[in-house]
Order: sequence, then C-alpha cells, then structure tokens
Amino acid sequence: MPDPEIEYADDDDLAARLAQTSGDLLRITASGGLLTGSALGAAGDAISHRWLEGVIRRHRPEDGLLSEEGVADPSRLERERVWIVDPLDGTREYSEGRRDWAVHVALVVDGQPVVAAVALPALGTVMTTKNPDPLPPGPPGHLRIAVSRTRCPAVAESVGVRLGAELVPMGSAGFKAMAVVRGEVHAYLHAGGQYEWDSAAPVGVAASRGLHASRLDGSPLHYNLPDPRLPDLLICRAEVAQDLLRAVAETDWVP
Repeated sequence: MPDPEIEYADDDDLAARLAQTSGDLLRITASGGLLTGSALGAAGDAISHRWLEGVIRRHRPEDGLLSEEGVADPSRLERERVWIVDPLDGTREYSEGRRDWAVHVALVVDGQPVVAAVALPALGTVMTTKNPDPLPPGPPGHLRIAVSRTRCPAVAESVGVRLGAELVPMGSAGFKAMAVVRGEVHAYLHAGGQYEWDSAAPVGVAASRGLHASRLDGSPLHYNLPDPRLPDLLICRAEVAQDLLRAVAETDWVP
C-alpha cells in the first residue's frame, strides 16, 4: 500500500499505486466471504473511496477531487489539477463475483486526463499512462465492439448492423475500454448514463496508446465541468474511427 510517509513526486507512480492498492483492498473484501450481493458492492464502494480520498488528500492536498462516491465539492472547478476517480467501476459485476470490474484513477489538468491508471484486479493487472506498452494487433476478422452487458445502447445495435460488427457484452466501462487497449475488441461504444469518473482514466490510458477517444459525434472529451455527466463515448482503434463515427451519424441517435 502507498506509505503515508513517502512523498510521491511522480503523479504516474501515485496513480498506479492508488489503483493497484484499491484493487487489492476490494479483492480482500470480497474474499472474506462475510458480505455478498448488494452489501458487498456497497462495502466495496465505500472502502475504496475512503482509501483513495485519504491518500490523495495526504499526497496532493492542493489538487481537486471528483469521486463517484464522494460529496460534491465545487472548489474543484477552481483548480487546474483535479483527480477524477471511480473507486469501483462495475459495482454490480463485483458484487456478482464476476471479473469485469475496475478501479479508475485519473489526474485531469486543464480538462484533459494527462495521468491515468485503470486496475483490473480480477486479471491482476494495472494499465497506466507511464511507459505504455505498444498497442497489440486488433482481433482478426470482423469488427468487434464492446458494449454494456446490461443496457446495450440502441445506437450500438444500429452501428453493429450497418458495419456487420459483433457486439461483445462486458461489464464495467473501464473493463470494456481496456479490452480495446488489450486488443480483444476494436472499439467500445456507449451512449447514456455515464459520468466523468466512468471515462476519465480509461480515456487517458487509451489515448496514451494512440487510440481514438471522443464523443459519439466526434467532438472532444472535456473533464472537470460543473455538470459531471458525460453520457456518450467512443474509444477505438484509429483505423476504424471514421467508419464508426460515420455509422453513428447515419443513425437517428442524438446527443
């Protein structure tokens, strides 16, 4: 765990340790067997949030913080540097004992995620913006698009039909985004029901590998806004970005 007496001069190292340790805490909580279902999910959300908030406040007291589980703090809007975290992305999947959940930690500077870490604890890995590995080849054959396993957006279904793509249901946003980074799918497409903490860290990691990341209309993603809702997202390999954006534009989807 990050030692409270150690000063983390490197933001990348701090982000990676935060994501890794929160993931470890969540795995320990689940392995105890004392909690199950929604009670486990609620406990995981709370434990991870308290840890992330405490360490960020200790090591970066001048920075702002936006957490899914935290109390709204308008002062973040006055800060150049803001940490945007999702302590447990995929609470449902975590509470069901699935593998497709994640921990998100991002440092946003002037509205852009410049440092990010996404932990996939069930896979034993943390993907970061520091010294990123080369992007692996995409999957062979037809286009594969990661989509929500519980609320696949209609626009994704329409795009899938237009492009003859396979829709691949997965859990958390971070897990789906990292499936693109890991070369398991070509794209992750979502519309509806997301907030800045759902995508800040995944977008940071994806962009560090040269992947395309934007709103579904192709416009840039901006973070640390007064309203944290950021409902639609496209993360994909650069070579398929224009085809996907064109297919979205041909549907009846509207922002």
